[in-house]
Amino acid sequence: MQLSDFDFELPEALIAQFPPATRGDSRLLHVDGLCCTDDHFSQLSAYLRAGDVLVFNDTRVLKARLFGQKASGGQVEILVERVLDAHRVLAHVRASKSPKPGSRLLLEGRWQAEMVERQEALFLLRFLDEANVLDILEQSGKLPLPPYITRDADSPDDERYQTVYARHQGAVAAPTAGLHFTDAQLDALRAQGVKLAFVTLHVGAGTFQPVRVDNIAEHRMHSERYDIPPATVEAITQAHASGGRVVAVGTTSLRALESAARGGELAAGQGETDIFITPGYRFRVVDRLLTNFHLPKSTLMMLVSAFAGMAPIRAAYHHAIEQQYRFFSYGDAMLLEKSPDA
Repeated sequence: MQLSDFDFELPEALIAQFPPATRGDSRLLHVDGLCCTDDHFSQLSAYLRAGDVLVFNDTRVLKARLFGQKASGGQVEILVERVLDAHRVLAHVRASKSPKPGSRLLLEGRWQAEMVERQEALFLLRFLDEANVLDILEQSGKLPLPPYITRDADSPDDERYQTVYARHQGAVAAPTAGLHFTDAQLDALRAQGVKLAFVTLHVGAGTFQPVRVDNIAEHRMHSERYDIPPATVEAITQAHASGGRVVAVGTTSLRALESAARGGELAAGQGETDIFITPGYRFRVVDRLLTNFHLPKSTLMMLVSAFAGMAPIRAAYHHAIEQQYRFFSYGDAMLLEKSPDA
């Protein structure tokens, strides 16, 4: 398949620059084959029944962006990709000249860091202060909004670019399908008999990297950490045994679940995944997918095309653009039914 198979024209005005005024005040497009139904996210419960399982990604977005200077005085911008331990991180570094091993950085006017080594596109940095790097990021870092949001993060984003159930720090991008949910809606779903389960996948900055090859089979996927608790495996097993449906809330939840089932059976535990889901993939765990709208020619467009079918996704995106849905992280949502061929 070619990259152009996943392209579409999106009016810039449809890229959501801000979240809706009230969390959950979003539209919902139900996609069942070539049939598209316009609805509101508050009506999600109408598409669920007792015994279904919603699987959420409970990662929490780090304030992962830091600014500073090299010893030479040159400006530097750091985007932490992964926290390795209390003092070491892997990070993207933007500077006029890349720092060399052993060089020092002064970040946000107070934190000292040393560049230890380069690991392909990333830099291993060691923070020299006694403070835990997670505390440093929380005190001095900036929230890393996606590149298609053309403004700096402000204080409302500190709340709205996190899900209400975010627990485990480690992501540099939000699992955006979950941004629509409120605590009240989650309580109502529980009362309805819908089971809520959780996985953790720390979303990396690689999620925004463009595909740079025409033949998508040549694309190399970035790697991310995930954790599947035993309780989630049990909930999914029980749902499938009793006729319930497993609904992944977001592509990150889906990627974690499908990665953990590569051996044939869903397994609890931690792991690294570089799973690249394209049309022709056979899904082992997930029956339905709740997701936002994705970038043209992105790996996530390939994933949703694999799940719902290429023709249904083309039709759904055409419909969404005609009906002026809001796109990307702060945009509206889709509920996708799985293609019979998936």
